[in-house]
Amino acid sequence: MRCKKITPDTLKKLKSEYTNSGGFFDVENKLKTLKSLDEAIAQPGFWDDNQEAQKTLQNRSALQRQVEIWNNLQISSDDIEAMLELSEEENDSSLLAEIQSSLKDLDEQVAGAEFKALLSGKNDFNNAFVAINSGAGGTESQDWADMLLRMYLRWGDRNGFKTEVLDTQYGEEAGIKSATVQFSGDYAFGYLKAEIGVHRLVRISPFDSNKRRHTSFASVFVYPEADEDIEVEVKEEDLKIDVYRASGPGGQGVNTTDSAVRLTHVPTGIVVQCQNERSQHKNKASAIKVLKARLYEVEQEKQDEEKKEMEKQKKKIEWGSQIRSYVLHPYRLVKDLRTNVEVGNVDAVLDGDLDEFIQAFLRFNSKESGSAVG
Repeated sequence: MRCKKITPDTLKKLKSEYTNSGGFFDVENKLKTLKSLDEAIAQPGFWDDNQEAQKTLQNRSALQRQVEIWNNLQISSDDIEAMLELSEEENDSSLLAEIQSSLKDLDEQVAGAEFKALLSGKNDFNNAFVAINSGAGGTESQDWADMLLRMYLRWGDRNGFKTEVLDTQYGEEAGIKSATVQFSGDYAFGYLKAEIGVHRLVRISPFDSNKRRHTSFASVFVYPEADEDIEVEVKEEDLKIDVYRASGPGGQGVNTTDSAVRLTHVPTGIVVQCQNERSQHKNKASAIKVLKARLYEVEQEKQDEEKKEMEKQKKKIEWGSQIRSYVLHPYRLVKDLRTNVEVGNVDAVLDGDLDEFIQAFLRFNSKESGSAVG
């Protein structure tokens, strides 16, 4: 959401409006909260309850990032004010073009900061694991899952995230049965949580010799990577470890050794697998990382009602439970059923242009939860 247009006359008013208690950034209250958290952290018994201590550190980290965003805006606006004062004192109009350019940059910075303020969840800043699973329908849905995998990898490239495909289970004829991808970068989970749910594709099937229209489904779920300073214990005795030979499209072997690793966490029944590295050791390390993220999510769900609400979005992969429809025939349109955002350029969306959908969902989600978005 773009903020109102900044002009020299509104600059000081804008700063006051966003800084003061109750303003958009509400910096005064954030600084007060940071001070109280720092006082709590300094107490001798702070680490007596490790779980509560970790929550406090998470909250402090999130608040500190928001304050830093404001501080950067403050520096930019102070520089503009200094140029304005110099221009007035010297009666020098040559600075006006530079001032207007700087105001335009500040306008964009504020708009970006307003949007990032929507990413205030405790895990929004974290890296993310995206799990894609094909629905019923064999080759059709497996091909659709493969298209979604490409779409998210392209989105990651567009937005500067490092992506790593940790595991891919290929279909017998085409496409994939499932895939797990790690997205590394600031706010990866905050953005990608907008994609949780069932995605529906309508098209003329390239696998149908009669060229009939088919509807396919695939599900997407996103897990935040656990912070490194949060301890998630995985005991070796709780793991059932299976190794097997990695396979490629059509079940073809892609390695001559049993390098793929499947981990079953016996107490919870969670199963993760990784096969995309040639080293069994590297695959196991990646699988452990995904398992920790899953276990961390399970623990958070026990304590956090927000996580339970998010879990409700994991619906059966079929008609009536989708969050977004991608129609390629008889017309071309992508529509998000939560926000009603529609985009006619289907090719661009499938090539990773998802920002309009993600931003609309975050604003919609913020309004639903009663948060102010400015």
